[in-house]
Amino acid sequence: MLKSKSIIFIVGPTAVGKSSVAVELARRIKGEIISCDSMQIYQGMEIITSKPSVHLRGKIKHHMIGVVSAEKEFNAAKFRKAAVKKVEEVIARGRVPIFVGGTGLYVSTLIDGIFEEKNSSPDIREKFYKLAKKYGNKYLYAKLKKADSSAAKKIHPHDAKRVIRALEVFAVTGKPISRMQKKRKGLGKDYNIKIFALNMDRDSLYKKIDERVQGMFKAGLIKEVKALLGKNLSKTSRYAIGIRELSGYFQGRYDLEEAKRLMKRNSRHYAKRQLTWFRKNKRINWINIKDKDTPFKVARRLWKELC
Repeated sequence: MLKSKSIIFIVGPTAVGKSSVAVELARRIKGEIISCDSMQIYQGMEIITSKPSVHLRGKIKHHMIGVVSAEKEFNAAKFRKAAVKKVEEVIARGRVPIFVGGTGLYVSTLIDGIFEEKNSSPDIREKFYKLAKKYGNKYLYAKLKKADSSAAKKIHPHDAKRVIRALEVFAVTGKPISRMQKKRKGLGKDYNIKIFALNMDRDSLYKKIDERVQGMFKAGLIKEVKALLGKNLSKTSRYAIGIRELSGYFQGRYDLEEAKRLMKRNSRHYAKRQLTWFRKNKRINWINIKDKDTPFKVARRLWKELC
């Protein structure tokens, strides 16, 4: 039996099958699903972000999907504020919040908290983005190693967004982000947290990623991305895999097959980064999925772990 004030997290790499498993688990434990995906939050990005199907959303109540304009900036702080409110609402209804997604920063922000003091500056952040564009990610990573070696050890050199965030915090506060993170308070202080990470062998995962990308094009990805590029996309929403890759195709720099190849490659790289992030979290209970495992079967394993 679940403990009172329990919150479940189902995380893992892209295309591993988190959404379907979450729905099956939610049906067993009277749960409601809260998306923990930095791109599914945006409107008009149904295909490119692989949002849960209308069929799945019809089975179980979902939250935090398609609620922000793709032209607006959205970050971990805004997500945490909205998500904590959803947690309170779901628990008040006697249901169990189930966070589902692969955005490690959002998961960390929820469980471990966020900074209380002012630590952001759009102007400083923009300066670092320009430096990254001019000199490359390695240049900024070298600066971070000098400013905050502890943070640098936990951030991949190519993760420009997190590198810039750490440099921004240091520039604004004069304090290393690694030191400030120790003072945060998150949901882990007041709720019973259980984190599951779904994974499968690399070949199977890569096959699923390739199939997902192919499915996106069949579902109308080209039309969706054309519509998105007609908008003034925010800096965060334009990071969705598919925007840059299809932009090159639209500009005539390569053909459609190359755009597909780049999407598959970049999705695989993203999956590797996700796994690297989650493997650092010792609180996670890893669930290995085999090719023949159904969402029902995997959800039953999670349910047994919970009860």
